[in-house]
Amino acid sequence: MTSTDLAPLLAAFYGDRLALLQRHVASARAVTDYDVNNAYQYIVAREEMHVLWVHKAILDVGGSVPAAPAEPATPTGGLRDIASADAAANQAFVASWTPKVATVVHARHRKMLQVILGELQEHQRLFAQAGEGRTDIIGTPVAGTTRIGAVLSTRWVE
Repeated sequence: MTSTDLAPLLAAFYGDRLALLQRHVASARAVTDYDVNNAYQYIVAREEMHVLWVHKAILDVGGSVPAAPAEPATPTGGLRDIASADAAANQAFVASWTPKVATVVHARHRKMLQVILGELQEHQRLFAQAGEGRTDIIGTPVAGTTRIGAVLSTRWVE
């Protein structure tokens, strides 16, 4: 891969990565379980950083940042279905992009993309655990407490 090939590759990665982030934001709105939603919030925060890194990398090599893809529909189905689909989407993204990232000759940008792929694998594991019905994904509640209620799909309600 030459340096002139890097900008289009980064732009394609950015578009795919942003679409995946948007899917996870939509999933977080549909997943009301408190503990699993907290895991989604953690993942979304990291993914926003990934998108920012790639955005800056595109500009660094003189490329144009593509427009955001259309917002996805809110996923349907239960928590397990949504989380399992997100785990599969992460796995497919990593499988698709790992060979392409290996061709990047710019060391700093290659390492950044590898870090993103590694974190996506960790997020895939968290989604898979939620898909199995686990709620202790990013921690366990204090002994003797029971979670009640649900997370709202909208952050601010007035």
